[in-house]
Amino acid sequence: MQKILLYYKFTPVTDPELLKLWQKTLCDSLNLHGRILVSAQGINGTVGGDMDDLKAYVKATKQFPGFKDILWKWSEGSRDNFPRMSVKVKKELVAFETWEEIAVDENGVIGTGPHLKPHEVNEMVEKFGDDVVFFDGRNQYEAKVGRFKNAVVPDTRTSRDFKRELDSGKYDDLKDKKVISYCTGGVRCELLSAMMKQRGFNDVYQIDGGIVKYGEAYGDDGLWEGQLYVFDGRMGVDFSDHTKVIGECTHCGGKTSNYENCALPECNELVLICDNCKQDAHKLFHATACYEAANAPMHA
Repeated sequence: MQKILLYYKFTPVTDPELLKLWQKTLCDSLNLHGRILVSAQGINGTVGGDMDDLKAYVKATKQFPGFKDILWKWSEGSRDNFPRMSVKVKKELVAFETWEEIAVDENGVIGTGPHLKPHEVNEMVEKFGDDVVFFDGRNQYEAKVGRFKNAVVPDTRTSRDFKRELDSGKYDDLKDKKVISYCTGGVRCELLSAMMKQRGFNDVYQIDGGIVKYGEAYGDDGLWEGQLYVFDGRMGVDFSDHTKVIGECTHCGGKTSNYENCALPECNELVLICDNCKQDAHKLFHATACYEAANAPMHA
């Protein structure tokens, strides 16, 4: 039996290169596939393989100083959802470009928002109603197929866009509300919640374990709607047999959660396209502008 394991830990790492070599050797010895990022801030990984091998991986990784209390998140999938085992050293675990303003100590990100268990999220919404706002810490294309009800979705294509968005003043009306930031497994919100607090958002929280843990607790019968986008061969994860489809086909507007790469080499962006439109090769282009540009008449 195979599974996929997601995890992260913010803690100072004195020698990221050494940690990288050890993790790559460990994963290869256990025949795991996936992606791991290490930095001076800690570690962030997603690995797939046999259950016994994953358990051995957890046991070994917990021995590293600072990694003992990692929150491990298990998900359906296998090593075949990843092409290989990749371990890389980066300047920061999430590319927010905040290494000059965000610090990490042995307790994690300094100044991050408090963690809420899934049931605490529901209790807060039940108690405070419209004074609670969900703030999406992912990129827009992830939010198109799944998000919390009535969530604020910033105009972001990459993680580094969040600084610009937060500094724009667009969300200043949220500074005195209870803001629950959320992302796939929680790693992005450790930094995002700290960024928001530094910019005057007074009451910022994050979901402990992210969408993954909330989905485990409530499936599709809570405050989450749609599919969870994931960065591996699965592309998306449903939390039940009655997951609501909220994504819309680029061409016909029909409901879909299916992403494909745009067929134009110069574009190559992800595009939502339903099964019917997918049968038309011309409609595999990214958007109307790409489609029209590719099919415009030639002029002498």
